[in-house]
Amino acid sequence: VIKCKAAVAWGAGKPLSIEEVEVAPPKAHEVRIKIVATAVCHTDAYTLSGADPEGCFPVILGHEGAGIVESVGEGVTKVKKGDTVIPLYIPQCGECKFCKNPKTNLCQKIRITQGKGVMPDGTSRFTCKGKQIYHFMGTSTFSEYTVVADISVAKIDAAAPLDKVCLLGCGISTGYGAAVNTAKVEPGSTCAVFGLGGVGLAVIMGCKIAGASRIIGIDINKDKYAKAKEFGATECISPQDSKKPIQEVLVEMTDGGVDYSFECIGNVGVMRAALEACHKGWGVSVIVGVAAAGQEIATRPFQLVTGRTWKGTAFGGWKSVDSVPKLVTDYMSKKIKVDEFVTHTLPFDKINEAFELMHSGK
Repeated sequence: VIKCKAAVAWGAGKPLSIEEVEVAPPKAHEVRIKIVATAVCHTDAYTLSGADPEGCFPVILGHEGAGIVESVGEGVTKVKKGDTVIPLYIPQCGECKFCKNPKTNLCQKIRITQGKGVMPDGTSRFTCKGKQIYHFMGTSTFSEYTVVADISVAKIDAAAPLDKVCLLGCGISTGYGAAVNTAKVEPGSTCAVFGLGGVGLAVIMGCKIAGASRIIGIDINKDKYAKAKEFGATECISPQDSKKPIQEVLVEMTDGGVDYSFECIGNVGVMRAALEACHKGWGVSVIVGVAAAGQEIATRPFQLVTGRTWKGTAFGGWKSVDSVPKLVTDYMSKKIKVDEFVTHTLPFDKINEAFELMHSGK
């Protein structure tokens, strides 16, 4: 058993608490990882807020991390002690019907136990002050050591800077993949990206790499426009600058609507606007943001009858074990940006400050 520091969420709506936790050794088909760097994501904040119906407490959050394998359990063959790895919140077992289908990346092998905050055998590897602590998204990267299933880990280039590539564990991969895998953005096309946070910037990067000629960034926070343009946005607009609904503004700006739109916020009203901003006959709108539990989307069916397509994406459609090492290689060869997404680097015990920075849009 390893004793180390972890940021424990004891209950909904409370700040994270840095505690000493015990991390049990990995069982069969499990891997124990020394986490070197972790990022914060809105999904962590969503669960912490208490709005997540799958949220259980006390829990160690975090799902964008990178580290070194400390030890492996019985039967683990894909990684060994000392390997550099990224934990994966969407695993890839290679055996379930989802893994065998090229149309999806949603491996279901450990979905039920992962959603309940436990390892595949139904138990936790974390304890603190004599209490069992739940796992989160199968990763729990807000701990100096974590245990994951062997299908939830990608071995990456040992030379990669872990304080950067941890972002490929969720945000950057999700946005980039939404453009290149889910939408399959074509050269010369016009795109609209709603929400210019980390995921939205990654979508812009994907649209640019795919050859889009016009990329319109949409956000009410104008402080985000300069960064969006660095990533490839050709122009940025705020829905608050017009009395007309944003979809009407976009349809007028683009002679009938955009070829591809992306919702990167998790707001069902914006999801509707993103669909209705698409061009009749061929426009495709991709939902990337995760809306709160119980919310529903609406539009007039005629929007779809007249040739628009509504799609969704999780982790950008990447089959995780196969794709994450390649994304790291693409970053190392400067094909995709990662460093530019990092605005602040803080010591682990200032993790609550990181959440404050995220909520303030900084």
